[in-house]
Amino acid sequence: YPFGRYHDTFRYVEGSVLDVPESGASDFIEPCHEFKGFYRTPEENQLEKFTTEVIWFAAACMNSRTNGTIHFGIGDKQDYVHGQVVGVAVDDKEKYLNGLKKAIGDYFEYKHKDVAQMCIKPPRFVEVLNRNTTSSHEFVIEVDIEPQYAICEENIFHTYGTKKGTKTKGTESQPPKSLYIRDGGSSRNLLVPASSKPRSEYNQFVDKMPQLSQHRKEAEEKHFKRIKSTTQGSRLTQIITGGASSLDKSNFEHYVIIANKSHPSHFENLGFLAELKPAAVLDFDPESAKQGLQTYFQKQSTVSSHLPAKYKIMESAAKLELPKSTSWVFCNGGIEEEEPSEVDQWLMEKGASIRDVISFLCRRDVLPNKRFLVIFLLLSAVREEMDPLVETFRMFLQELREPGQILCICDNENTFISWRDLIEAKCRVDISDRCISELSFAEVNGTVLSLWSENRRAKRFLPCGGESKVPLEKRFEQTLNTLEILCVNQCEGGNEDRAAIEENFYRGGKVSWWNFYFSELPGSIPFIKRVQFDYIMNTVIPDLCSLPKACVLFNLLHLPGCGGTTLAMHVLWALRDKYRCAVLREKSDFSSVADHVIQLLMYQYDEQTPRGPVLLMIDDFEDMEKVEELQFAIETQCTEKDIQAAKVILLNCMRSESNAVTELTTDTVFIGNNLSDKELKLFEVKLKEIKEKHCDFETFYGFMIMKENFNAEYIEGVVRNTLKNFDMDKKNAQLFAVLVLLRVYCKYSSLSWSLCLHVLGHSVPVCGDLRIGDVFGEFSSFISFCWDQDKVKYIAVQIRYSIIARQCLEEIRRTHKVTKAKITKFLLTTDQLYEYTQGRDNLFQYVHDILVKRFSSSEEVSQFSLLIQQIAEETPGQEEIVLTNAAKRLENDAVVSQLLARYYYLKKKDFTVAKAWAKEAMGLSEGNSYIADTSAQVFKHELKNEISNCKEGEFMSPEKLEIALKMAQSAMEAFRKTQALAKKESLYRNKIKTNNQHINMSGFLGEIQVGVLILGLLEKTPVPSLDDVRRDIMSEFLSGNITIESLKRKDPQYNKNRSYYEILQQFEDMLCNLKKRMKFNFDHLDRMQVNLGTITGVKNNREQVARKEISGCFDRYTQAFCEIKSEHLLKKNNFNLQPHQARQFLEKEKADSFSGILDCLTKDISTEKIKEIARQYNFICQSKHNPKTVEIINMIYANVVLGCVQPKSAAVPYEHLLRVLSALLKETHQPEEDFSLFFIAVVLLWPTSEHEVNTQLGPCISQLKTSYFDQMEEVFNGKRPIVHFLLGKKSNYEKLLQIKAIQSCITGTEEQFVSQWRNGKIWKDEKVRDLLKRVIGRVKGSVILADNCKGLRLEVIPLFRSQISGLDGWKVSFFIGFSMKGPLALGIERV
Repeated sequence: YPFGRYHDTFRYVEGSVLDVPESGASDFIEPCHEFKGFYRTPEENQLEKFTTEVIWFAAACMNSRTNGTIHFGIGDKQDYVHGQVVGVAVDDKEKYLNGLKKAIGDYFEYKHKDVAQMCIKPPRFVEVLNRNTTSSHEFVIEVDIEPQYAICEENIFHTYGTKKGTKTKGTESQPPKSLYIRDGGSSRNLLVPASSKPRSEYNQFVDKMPQLSQHRKEAEEKHFKRIKSTTQGSRLTQIITGGASSLDKSNFEHYVIIANKSHPSHFENLGFLAELKPAAVLDFDPESAKQGLQTYFQKQSTVSSHLPAKYKIMESAAKLELPKSTSWVFCNGGIEEEEPSEVDQWLMEKGASIRDVISFLCRRDVLPNKRFLVIFLLLSAVREEMDPLVETFRMFLQELREPGQILCICDNENTFISWRDLIEAKCRVDISDRCISELSFAEVNGTVLSLWSENRRAKRFLPCGGESKVPLEKRFEQTLNTLEILCVNQCEGGNEDRAAIEENFYRGGKVSWWNFYFSELPGSIPFIKRVQFDYIMNTVIPDLCSLPKACVLFNLLHLPGCGGTTLAMHVLWALRDKYRCAVLREKSDFSSVADHVIQLLMYQYDEQTPRGPVLLMIDDFEDMEKVEELQFAIETQCTEKDIQAAKVILLNCMRSESNAVTELTTDTVFIGNNLSDKELKLFEVKLKEIKEKHCDFETFYGFMIMKENFNAEYIEGVVRNTLKNFDMDKKNAQLFAVLVLLRVYCKYSSLSWSLCLHVLGHSVPVCGDLRIGDVFGEFSSFISFCWDQDKVKYIAVQIRYSIIARQCLEEIRRTHKVTKAKITKFLLTTDQLYEYTQGRDNLFQYVHDILVKRFSSSEEVSQFSLLIQQIAEETPGQEEIVLTNAAKRLENDAVVSQLLARYYYLKKKDFTVAKAWAKEAMGLSEGNSYIADTSAQVFKHELKNEISNCKEGEFMSPEKLEIALKMAQSAMEAFRKTQALAKKESLYRNKIKTNNQHINMSGFLGEIQVGVLILGLLEKTPVPSLDDVRRDIMSEFLSGNITIESLKRKDPQYNKNRSYYEILQQFEDMLCNLKKRMKFNFDHLDRMQVNLGTITGVKNNREQVARKEISGCFDRYTQAFCEIKSEHLLKKNNFNLQPHQARQFLEKEKADSFSGILDCLTKDISTEKIKEIARQYNFICQSKHNPKTVEIINMIYANVVLGCVQPKSAAVPYEHLLRVLSALLKETHQPEEDFSLFFIAVVLLWPTSEHEVNTQLGPCISQLKTSYFDQMEEVFNGKRPIVHFLLGKKSNYEKLLQIKAIQSCITGTEEQFVSQWRNGKIWKDEKVRDLLKRVIGRVKGSVILADNCKGLRLEVIPLFRSQISGLDGWKVSFFIGFSMKGPLALGIERV
């Protein structure tokens, strides 16, 4: 029985002899064997005998590091031939399963219990057949032992001679230990009790265990199984059809099947036998009529059962009714009370009658010469030369004279090798080219079934590589409800209306699979290939398949209406026979999508590795963040399933609103609105075909617009002519205008067809269908049917073409004076549109989207949706009416209430109304941080408005100052509430692990912005009145260094400004903590933005806009707190000004935190500035200045960054930094100090050679990982740690490389660099490889242990976990990147 398998159909035959001897270790992977008769053991002792023998054998295999199998029910020399199959009666299999599990805990040391459980596999019960192949109802019990290196490492496995806790002479004592090893064909104990032999052999064995373990590792690497490609699918097609490639036109008229003992698990994959309608089946299973192949077959087709003798007395084929029904010949008894023969007696007892059968079938008047195929279906292994199938093969070969009419099918290599060798020995022919053994029976079944056109119409098939296929079960397909699966035989046998489908597409409707199918029919012009098609097929897809990541991404960006979706579907269509292709239907629950994708990938592969990837098209994502989220979900599923390499390819078809897409990368293609000359010629040729088949081709606007190369004048003319009679007072025009508005502002919108009929007063006809023209009249050429779905799937209508929709909206406004505001008002206030149930939920969603969805770029985040902005520009003031109507229509929608609050505080400056709407939004969605942020924004903008109302150059009155400070305090509190909710949301997302949305940063930025406003507010007060030192005193007050009482005492005009001081005193707590709170938020945002990036490296527009705003706020902060205006007074008071100025300089440069210093590696900053930062830190950290711990840590950072950027400029020797670091590591620090300290410790202590490993490094890696989760838990959801340094080949400072050094090796833009980093291509670049040091390590679970000479475990985290899926225990090489989460493995390759 195959080692390590449980679901094979292999069975033993009683009396046969195993072809392997009892043996010891050989190459560690080839299992050693031990046989136990078990037939003399009394039933009451069987379990104890079984468990004891298994434990001894398992311990021996584990210590010897060899795979092994122990067999119970195999005879020995005294009573049987050594290795002879005897069998054991088994009444209760659970007894053996549970007994072995318990024994492992009883006999192994506690520390090795789990390891032993993993190495000792559950018992396998292999059925034993009688010699005549009937069931004996007995079994051979087998247990496999697999001591993988990753599990056993270098451990020694002792066992106890008796169970632990056994009582001896009235007392409970620890039994003596044993150490078993394999010694030849038996197990031997090196710790035999009371042995006179010294323990030298035991000690020697223990000493050589590291070497033995190393040999095991090397053996595992050598036998690592790669995915085996195969071409046997095409071979099977050619042989079974006689070269015709179709069974409809097969060169064989008849098929003869020869089969041996089947297994019930075979039957679900043998449907092809009935489809072949075999003339005869020669069945060698005597139990076939009871529970075998014949029982299954006769449920599918008619059969007539015979014994071989019946053929002998027949004079003609007609009497056997060939080929009206299948003649089922029982070649080894099983019917009519004929007894089966044993293998070695079969030839004598039944061979002659079978020869007569074969001779009869091969007669020209029975089966035409060369027009029938003999198929040997090896459902069981054939291992003896006297096996009836070997004899039968020889008989057919003698009749046919050569093997060209013979096909042999089995489903594993061992069966094939045994069969091939037996035939070669018996018949002197090599049948390798006539055998199919690399395909599973599921693949054989699917491939053969797909060769009939009738089946291609009735069944759906998936590819399996090598042109093999498997049928796709309808029930399984229905469970994958998030995917639309494209099959190999898509559309075959359908009877769809070709003219209607083509007309819909040419008029601008979405392409369907039928369009591609029709274009491939004889006489049709092929589907037009866009110029990018061949590049995608020949370059992009093959490159993606070669990448090490499990889920890879390819972006197809396109302008609306330029054929992007069509091109993407064309790629899927062209690859449907190689890859398992699908289109994403639903995008709500990515965990379900990922699960369905993996199910599609693994379908019908069982324990095998899939040969081809899934190609998944996603078509309606609006931003890359959602694409990243889906990719991450699939990547996670691949990791959990141990799926390696590029097994899922995401084809992201995404719209671009700009034609100026210049930042293209190797995994991005762009389609604009300019056709090449070659494409234009193809459209001209296609137009001729269309004119011949369609009379109204002038209305094929989708085709004609592209044929005219998106000519604006053509589009304007078509729209003007079609809408010349547009009248907004007519119902069909009103509904058309709604469709146009929705199509322009919501890409995938539609209206239920039933709703349209209801609104326009049409009743559904009893028979026949209403056409769009009957309902929409002259506008119908722009409208098409489509399918939509909310609670149920329903027929809907939509504007066919987005370019047409935009021009229609413009034409309606310009010529017919119907504004966007008017159409929107009709949409929101017409109750009739919302009375119809079908499609109502979708309509509400479309209306919500056009009103609410904002756009963002790297420059700005829009304040309102595009529709609201354009209404405000086109008809100022009407947007308020629209929003009020929206609130009535979409009542209880928190986001709409939020939108109204934003409108009133931004546009109307009506903060009372804004607060009311914000309060309503909070009531509808209380725990939402984004809603809470809106409430805070109302207070902030009210404060901003209050300050701006104060005239320039005038002081604010005390009364207004009090009002403004109350506003500021309310805003601060509201933003802190937003922060708390954002943290809570982020922690929850971390917990559920299915939502990669980033933390909401607006509360942190908002509090900073309020701080900036307060600084401006205080400048409009006359206190303190000491003009020359006013800013410095106020800075000290806002920093909490002096109190309001001190300000009063020092102000010579205190009495005059008393009222101001009284007001400031009311808000002293808020004001004295202002700098502290602002600095906390700056540092918090910096730590997140500098140390964390998006999952795939794509920049987040909102975060880029936020960073620009943060930068502006920080400039204002530095003016207030990082500049000294009263130096002369400080000097007079003997204040040590120089350290203070140094600290202010560092704070101003954002270099007073480790994140700010690390940011110098990536932002645009001169080397001179970095030198100055390092110089100031070296000055501050002199002992006379009493540096803080954080300043000493930052000093290390500053010098490391300088040494990395310009090693020759480093002022502090590397060794000195190590001494400082070593001293810090011995001290106790605050958690945030530990976080930064452990990171820089890992960077500095990482060895450049395996001989200089510092013992502190391992603990630092572990503590850094712990600190990362403690310090970053609230913000790392949906993010990956950024790599700050890479490990180079040199030493000291020069061992560290910044990302810019790698980026300089890659020609092209930053986006191209990010793309290559994301997909792993960068690590194959020779320039990059020359710079970086490659490290060797061993995969252990989800991490890699880097090798070093001191035996320390240096844990390295793979950047993408799927890169080490299935490699547990294997040796790999990789580059090292240093992140705040710990060292990362980049560019992982198996050694």
